[in-house]
Amino acid sequence: MKSIKKDFPILSKKVNGKRLSYLDNAASTQKPKAVIDALSHYEMNLHANVHRGIHRLSQEATYEYEKVREKIKNYIHAEQVDEIIYTKGTTESINLLATSLAKLYIHKNDEIVISTAEHHANIVPWQQACQITGAKLVVCPIDQNGDIELDAFNSLLSPRTKIVSISHISNVLGSINPIETMIKNAKKYGAITIIDAAQSIAHLPIDVTQLGCDFLTFSAHKIHGPTGTGILYGKYAHLTAMPPFMTGGDMIKTVSFEKTTFNSPPYKFEAGTPNISGVIGLGYAIDYLSQFSWDEKLNYENSLTKYLIESLSTIHGLRIIGNPSKRSAIASFVLDAAHPHDIATILDEHGVAIRAGHHCAMPLMEHLKLPATARASLSLYNDKEDIDQLCNAIEDTKRIFQ
Repeated sequence: MKSIKKDFPILSKKVNGKRLSYLDNAASTQKPKAVIDALSHYEMNLHANVHRGIHRLSQEATYEYEKVREKIKNYIHAEQVDEIIYTKGTTESINLLATSLAKLYIHKNDEIVISTAEHHANIVPWQQACQITGAKLVVCPIDQNGDIELDAFNSLLSPRTKIVSISHISNVLGSINPIETMIKNAKKYGAITIIDAAQSIAHLPIDVTQLGCDFLTFSAHKIHGPTGTGILYGKYAHLTAMPPFMTGGDMIKTVSFEKTTFNSPPYKFEAGTPNISGVIGLGYAIDYLSQFSWDEKLNYENSLTKYLIESLSTIHGLRIIGNPSKRSAIASFVLDAAHPHDIATILDEHGVAIRAGHHCAMPLMEHLKLPATARASLSLYNDKEDIDQLCNAIEDTKRIFQ
């Protein structure tokens, strides 16, 4: 795994004259050359609108675009390609679900369950759905380590529970939630289950059939693909019943001034010209990751995450936020000597890229009684040298502010 850094051209870049240590992967991962080449090839050789053209370019672009559904289907073990919907990303996918499901399933006094540790994209759409329908947003607590309080979650479930929407991995704490158990328990009450896999898609094997979730969503740029591209998986029966999110373009079957009929899933939810190159690039990102076994990836990432936690723990005055029972490749921390924004600024002078702020999780920050944290997040192309560079830069930050 250590040899793959060379596959990512940007990682040879110098930042402020220093070797780039890119540790902001929870926000966005870098692209391997294979993805960059695929994007360039499309723009130079294949660019045309999909589905609509009889000419050669349109047919070739459509073929490349559509075959990615099969790759995604296999990657997450969906039952059929028609359950794979292209979106702009996780945020749009959850907004799609909140809008469409609210029209179909959610009524006054129903309940929608989320957790304290959700990203804003998995909070605000459900707040809006509750305002429109009169439903209630119910928040499951986390414990002092950052883990979901499973007993509390189970106690919140009832016949009123219509939606359970939970992140697989917290983008702040790195905690891996017991989603399989949560789905199973929610299904006892007939609730629709939604998994935000934005953080887990690149770090854990996902089998939607085994999990039994109704919906799952992720973004391409979290998995070494382009920005502005995402995937929404949904069970076909739900997709067939749900009303469309947006109208116009390719989601139409027939139109008259008296009546419009809609296309079948997945096209019913794909109005307008899509991000064709982004989808094709995502397909090549899946191809790139598929050359490594999950055992190989997990062993390497787990070892590197352990080294990250151990290394940060040796720094006097630094406190790692959260100690979950199962942690992904994320560590948020605070430093007695400096604000997280100052930490990130000094680290950048050392060529180290991290994220600082509330990480689009302000309710979680309020729960933690913190205005912000600094966050280092790993990917397969990181190594111990990146972590050593991070820790040396933090020590320099301490010297400057003390």
